[in-house]
Amino acid sequence: MTQLVIGVDIGTGSARAGVFDVTGRLLSAAKEPIAIWHAPGGIVEQSSTDIWRAVIKTVREAMALAGARAEDVVGLGFDATCSLVVLDREARPLAVGPSEDANRDIIVWMDHRALAETAEINAGGHEVLRYVGGKVSPEMQTPKLLWLKRHRPDTFARAGHFFDLSDFLTFKSTGSLDRSICTVVCKWTYLAHEARWDDAYFNAIGLKEFPAEGYRRIGTTIRPPAVPLGAGLTPEAAAELGLVAGTAVAASLIDAHAGAVGTLGGTGVDGAPVDPLARIAYIFGTSTCIMSETRSPTFVPGVWGPYFSALRDGVWLNEGGQSAAGAALDQLVKLHPAHAAASDEAARDGLGLLDALERRILARVGASEAALETARLHVLPDFLGNRSPHADPHAKAIVAGLDLDSSVESLERLYLAGLCALGYGTREVTEALAAEGVLTTTLVVSGGAAKSALVRQILADTTGLTVAIPQTAEPVLLGSAMLGAVAAGVYPDVPAAMAAMAKDAATVSPAGGRIAAFHDAKRAAFARLRAVDRDVRIDMAGF
Repeated sequence: MTQLVIGVDIGTGSARAGVFDVTGRLLSAAKEPIAIWHAPGGIVEQSSTDIWRAVIKTVREAMALAGARAEDVVGLGFDATCSLVVLDREARPLAVGPSEDANRDIIVWMDHRALAETAEINAGGHEVLRYVGGKVSPEMQTPKLLWLKRHRPDTFARAGHFFDLSDFLTFKSTGSLDRSICTVVCKWTYLAHEARWDDAYFNAIGLKEFPAEGYRRIGTTIRPPAVPLGAGLTPEAAAELGLVAGTAVAASLIDAHAGAVGTLGGTGVDGAPVDPLARIAYIFGTSTCIMSETRSPTFVPGVWGPYFSALRDGVWLNEGGQSAAGAALDQLVKLHPAHAAASDEAARDGLGLLDALERRILARVGASEAALETARLHVLPDFLGNRSPHADPHAKAIVAGLDLDSSVESLERLYLAGLCALGYGTREVTEALAAEGVLTTTLVVSGGAAKSALVRQILADTTGLTVAIPQTAEPVLLGSAMLGAVAAGVYPDVPAAMAAMAKDAATVSPAGGRIAAFHDAKRAAFARLRAVDRDVRIDMAGF
């Protein structure tokens, strides 16, 4: 019998499903947009009902595209953004914001409504904060939960379940209330190395309900990623997805973490096994995540973690990144007067705007040399604050060097300046890791960075690191599919699945020489912009 596994990924803007064979070969993939609502006060919400609808559609479509039989699918893995799902005791959605719309039952990871709660928690100096880089982020769940208790007390009291989004998906498909170590250790302050929640922390920050009730609403049974949950797909979920009841469903991963699982291990371009501890995963999407593993806990100021067993059993994870990456580029180019006309032209060619800009740029100049066009244009891309290593959710974006040029060529330069800025932000993280002994020469990429020749080369040039490109076109989906393969017993554990299913296709080296000198100078300008942003906010703090 052919053995197939399915990976399901829920990003910020879409749901995707991929069908793989157990060697890691992608047979088909499908994508479906998901609804998102933005409101004043940093509010960003989604719907678990809408997301499950998109899961059903993409799984069925991917299966049809692959020509696969339901009985050939042995395992299913989920990943999702670290968004907070709120359900009542009967698992019905509850409104989490002022819309009073129960369908809007998800506080999205990028929601910043809980900035005040974040600052208050961080001021407490709690011991558990050592394991999140020293500070919680408004992207994490305890500030969001505290906000709900204060501003939506009825919702907080009526809630029967608080899920990370990927744990909601395993609950929806199996009925199991078990949580993944990946979600609760990375976003909920669970101490996986001690296998416990910290009562003192929850009592101190004003969430005493959770220890008092034995953590029933946020997770009493915590499972390593890839462990099979419940009895597999329930008959109801199987009928909706077009699969067989009892198909193995794995304990989940956060979306970026699935990208790390799908890329850190496996074999290199030369066919030799690679050491996951010698590489850093770079996952590029709406935000970026930058992940490295170590055998012992490594405390890096401003970089999340160390997280125990978040990806692989017994291994520690550090997680850095940028709160806005793809989102920052989209916002940046929208500010330019040529945006509308360039977008229309790209659409006529069947392209997205950024893809069209890349095509135009590479038609006239090499990827490394293109950056030289930004010598007079500089960007600090912190539209959504700084995730790491500065851990400053109040940081803001700056563009320096604008003129009155409204041409598409000027838009291209702005896009290039944004790419350079994201590279410098990545270098800040890799240098913070290196300062604590986490050394690497290789970034292995997934998401948009894996698909763009321009992004890959600029990333290599700005960081000075070799960029490795996965063989699969969908490394995040592959990471989730690996979970399904382990849950089904095809492989004994996650490292074995990584070794068997992941492969590098190519590498990109930094240009060095004049290009490296250029980026060193431009990075100094980047650092000055960061200082300006900080100083101006201090100067204006009283107004």
